[in-house]
Amino acid sequence: MIVDTNVLVRAAVDDDPKQTERARILMREAERLFVSSLTFCEFVWVVGRIYRKSASEISATIRLLISDRKVVYDRAAIEAGLSFLDAGGDFADGVIVFEGRRLGGEIFATFDRKAAAIVESAGRACLLLSAE
Repeated sequence: MIVDTNVLVRAAVDDDPKQTERARILMREAERLFVSSLTFCEFVWVVGRIYRKSASEISATIRLLISDRKVVYDRAAIEAGLSFLDAGGDFADGVIVFEGRRLGGEIFATFDRKAAAIVESAGRACLLLSAE
């Protein structure tokens, strides 16, 4: 079963009892759950921005989900996103840097100082662009 962001959000935030129950039943009973990196990125954005969950709450929720053996996901990309999130950055930036490097890119270009600092602290090349 391929799950979209709404299924993950409903299961995690419990804001609509009927949808939460349906999402949790689906996830519990599915033989396999396929979750794309994009779905994880959207999930982090929605629960952080809309539902005001902290980075540590989001990280714990994702770690709980991926600890289930039936969940199929891009382990390396999601771990990169979690590393960024745990370092105070954006989950999506971690996935972007990882996937860009996997595609052959070497230098991460950004206007985001925090993202640049995280990349540089990992010993990776980064170009911090100026808005001026």
